[in-house]
Amino acid sequence: MNKDVDMKALKADAIDIFNNGFACSEAVIYAIRKHFDLAIPDDAIAMSSGFPWGLGGGGCICGALAGGTMCLGYVYGRRKPGEDNSKVFELTNKLHQHFKETHGSTCCRVLTKGMEKASPERKAHCTTMVADTVEYVATLL
Repeated sequence: MNKDVDMKALKADAIDIFNNGFACSEAVIYAIRKHFDLAIPDDAIAMSSGFPWGLGGGGCICGALAGGTMCLGYVYGRRKPGEDNSKVFELTNKLHQHFKETHGSTCCRVLTKGMEKASPERKAHCTTMVADTVEYVATLL
């Protein structure tokens, strides 16, 4: 997939929706869907609703990273058993490595250590990860 996307607008939309009711995973999917004009159903956003705060508050994988992975899977993932999935694996690995190198970890509890869940400090910190993730996913698409 190759599409010219206004990265500034993409990031602004992800940040806006993240600050107005959607969590990290949902915001990434929402913005990618909008700016790539993908037919990702609202159900996919709903399916990602358990990812925030590290899988429902468990502190594991960052929700933005999980949402980005879902977007890559939507575009490059297999639809039938046995189909080649090497492209989505390659791109997901790139996303994982970029996220880890950029933010130091992929684990929500590590990324937000010492921050209260509802604090403005944590929201601002997570906003940067949402913006970075949505932008990097867009470059992979």
